[in-house]
Amino acid sequence: MFIPWPPPDFSTLQVTKGRGQSMQALGARGSAPRGLEERSQKAWQRSLVNGTFSEIKDRMFSHLPSLQLLFIEGNKIETISRNAFRGLRDLTHLDLRGNKFECDCKAKWLYLWLKMTNSTVSDVLCSGPPEYQEKKLNDVTSFDYECTTTDFVVHQTLPYQSVSVDTFNSKNDVYVAIAQPSMENCMVLEWDHIEMNFRSYDNITGQSIVGCKAILIDDQVFVVVAQLFGGSHIYKYDESWTKFVKFQDIEVSRISKPNDIELFQIDDETFFVIADSSKAGLSTVYKWNSKGFYSYQSLHEWFRDTDAEFVDIDGKSHLILSSRSQVPIILQWNKSSKKFVPHGDIPNMEDVLAVKSFRMHNTLYLSLTRFIGDSRVMRWNSKQFVEIQALPSRGAMTLQPFSFKDNHYLALGSDYTFSQIYQWDKEKQLFKKFKEIYVQAPRSFTAVSTDRRDFFFASSFKGKTKIFEHIIVDLSL
Repeated sequence: MFIPWPPPDFSTLQVTKGRGQSMQALGARGSAPRGLEERSQKAWQRSLVNGTFSEIKDRMFSHLPSLQLLFIEGNKIETISRNAFRGLRDLTHLDLRGNKFECDCKAKWLYLWLKMTNSTVSDVLCSGPPEYQEKKLNDVTSFDYECTTTDFVVHQTLPYQSVSVDTFNSKNDVYVAIAQPSMENCMVLEWDHIEMNFRSYDNITGQSIVGCKAILIDDQVFVVVAQLFGGSHIYKYDESWTKFVKFQDIEVSRISKPNDIELFQIDDETFFVIADSSKAGLSTVYKWNSKGFYSYQSLHEWFRDTDAEFVDIDGKSHLILSSRSQVPIILQWNKSSKKFVPHGDIPNMEDVLAVKSFRMHNTLYLSLTRFIGDSRVMRWNSKQFVEIQALPSRGAMTLQPFSFKDNHYLALGSDYTFSQIYQWDKEKQLFKKFKEIYVQAPRSFTAVSTDRRDFFFASSFKGKTKIFEHIIVDLSL
């Protein structure tokens, strides 16, 4: 006589203090052990005492859909697979006493299941990790931090080269402006909420465009377009034409070889500065006067500035100018004269291409990009910037900090090797290598967030522009 094993009409299953290693046998179809054919259901129940079980695998009880009472106490079960109880639609009681579970990421599903199930379940005690030892699984505060990590995956590839990317929001929509010197364009893209990608919105043409910087003033949108030839210009969005039209020119005599555009506000007034990298160039600050932008202050001559960074240091406004010919200099805003005046420098930091500021946990940091030698990360200690980390960066053209919620990163772009993404380690208080990405001759990295999704654009001087998405990976799955 053939008897299905386990019998499909079991209502009670008890497994206690056995000597096996897993409960895989409980989920297998087959014949009952010899001599059990004529025994009662209660005898079958006793006959399952055959192991000190250490784990319960997926769908172990899938052949017992009517099971109501499940007793697995007194074993040495450490893990239960996430689909172990699938199909037990009538389960009312589950006894797990006497087992010691590892309350790690693999137990996250059980933690959530215990909070949602209508079954009566005994207390589940944790044997580890150490911080949860002898605690009830229900009392674990959260698995969110321990059981998740992040990653960057390619979301979209744009079939053109670029050197800079800027992002701005207007009327609940997200846009990016991409400088394309080889195509002589400033391409404006818009986030498509339906297709879930970035699509072409407008195209500002020019000559050797090296920078596109958006400025929002009240309900007006401007884009500063920096060019190597033909002068630089400012465009304004015209709603009647649904495109950007030329608004004003920037004096050619002041800006010869623009290399960076930095936007900032002081006392509710809007400024931007263009760093000029030509020998006779003048890095110049421009100010909005309700009718247009006019040159407000020339900073210094003959220094071939490659980058300008606005930073608030202890409540005071500063500009940090980087140059291949000297260490980065710091200018401070003088409230009386309403001008920037020399304030100091960052010593022993020659050949810095760019300085970027960022904050983590209310602490101010700087990242310094160096093409030759090591790039640096520095921290403000209320008196000066002190070095906390050196990053090997031969061939680096950009070291860009960016953050998504509580995840802080540095993207180091190199002309000679793969670009590196570093992630901040809270315990070690340092950036550690996180991921390599391939971008040919990267020139900038820009974080963009929209529709609860986070991206960063990687511009490429010699290849395709790539858009990476920042994703959360659940390690408990």
